[in-house]
Amino acid sequence: REERWGSRFPRFPTELLCPDSMGFTRVCAAVAALAMGQYGTVQNVGKATNVALHSGVAREERWQSNGHKGATLWMTGLSGSGKSTIAVALENNLVNEQNKPYFTYRLDGDNLRFGLNSDLGFSPEDRKENVRRVAEVAKLFADAGAIVLVGLIAPYKADREFARQIHQNSSIPFMEIYVDAPLAVAEARDPKGLYKKAREGKIKGFTGIDAPYEAPDTPELHLRTDLHSVPACVNQILDSLSKAGVHIPASFRHATEEERCQRPLEWEGEEGKQEKKEL
Repeated sequence: REERWGSRFPRFPTELLCPDSMGFTRVCAAVAALAMGQYGTVQNVGKATNVALHSGVAREERWQSNGHKGATLWMTGLSGSGKSTIAVALENNLVNEQNKPYFTYRLDGDNLRFGLNSDLGFSPEDRKENVRRVAEVAKLFADAGAIVLVGLIAPYKADREFARQIHQNSSIPFMEIYVDAPLAVAEARDPKGLYKKAREGKIKGFTGIDAPYEAPDTPELHLRTDLHSVPACVNQILDSLSKAGVHIPASFRHATEEERCQRPLEWEGEEGKQEKKEL
């Protein structure tokens, strides 16, 4: 890290700087549009007044430099359905197990509540704001060229539709992934012990127990984590990314069942259970 941090950037070419008649240094007009970007129309947006978009390097140039497009993969499902487990496995595959590393970032619901969303609770209003903030951050990361892995319960269809719309309005690929496990399975896993507390009345407004979860009607991908292993779920996502044309190389490298031995997983899926029987 220190070697990377210690490297120096080349300086802006001094021959492009043109002193004007008042003794100030100005950038030549031909270079200004490229080097400094341009302002759009000044307007009012929400409570913000007199603001304007400032353009710089084109999105396509950033994506080309990464070797792939940016995209947001929005994983929704009950607590314990496997969103975080799949996201971590997918992140590892994209960063460490492809022929070249992919620019990837995870936006995990719990992690974000340690900082960005630490002021929000779990009321319907706070959940709505939680999704709004995460959707806007995901869009920025994807615009920069990242494959963004969002893992949120996001129980309301309208809030998830907002996330989809702001990506589509900016022509950024968006995939809703329904990480689906029956309530009984998710409750049996209960990795954080939250279902137990909810059943005991120690947690109020818990999704799936005394708060609703509105399942997606037409997600881009529906993963049954009670039936499939983690690598199998990862491969379904990789195949969907390939079909969406996110990668610039020919294809993604699939995860293998043997990779399960390299890290702890929350569930095996029916394939893993069958393998054990056969052994």
